[in-house]
Amino acid sequence: MPSAVGLLEQRELVARRRVGELREEADRIQAELAGAERDWKEWAIARSRVGEVLAPEEETEHGHDQADRTAPTADGQAEEAPSTPEAAKAKSQVPVWREGLAWLALSVDYQRILKALADRTRLHQGPMTCQDMAAMSGMDLVPTRVEALRSKAKRLVARGWLTEQQPGRFTLAAGVAGPGSGT
Repeated sequence: MPSAVGLLEQRELVARRRVGELREEADRIQAELAGAERDWKEWAIARSRVGEVLAPEEETEHGHDQADRTAPTADGQAEEAPSTPEAAKAKSQVPVWREGLAWLALSVDYQRILKALADRTRLHQGPMTCQDMAAMSGMDLVPTRVEALRSKAKRLVARGWLTEQQPGRFTLAAGVAGPGSGT
């Protein structure tokens, strides 16, 4: 008869594998979502630009100002962009990286990850693991904290801020540099 501990270990292994499969699927969906959002925003910008070109001269001045201050939301409605560049809220979405996008578009947690990797790059050191990031941030090196960092790092990879050339080893993506800007 198998031991209770042995049965528990078997079930834990099955659950761990399921979590790994779900994480992989979530990462794939996040990457696909990032691409779809990028396409959608490009089409919205194109529509806005065509509207500006086709508008009468006096409307163009006002329309351009309005187009700069609105952005499409997930439900397709226009959302007023903030007038001051403040850090994103803690539970906010990670935007897809593009040339000129400032780190302030990210929440403080994501900015910390980028800062740690920027420091590492500046010192000509190699890729960084999530355990390294946790240690640099002064976090307890417990699995839940490290996994939370891994999830954030994977999200940054999916959105183009970081690269993961080897599993679990992260670096800044090409073009992403200092904290003052996205370049």
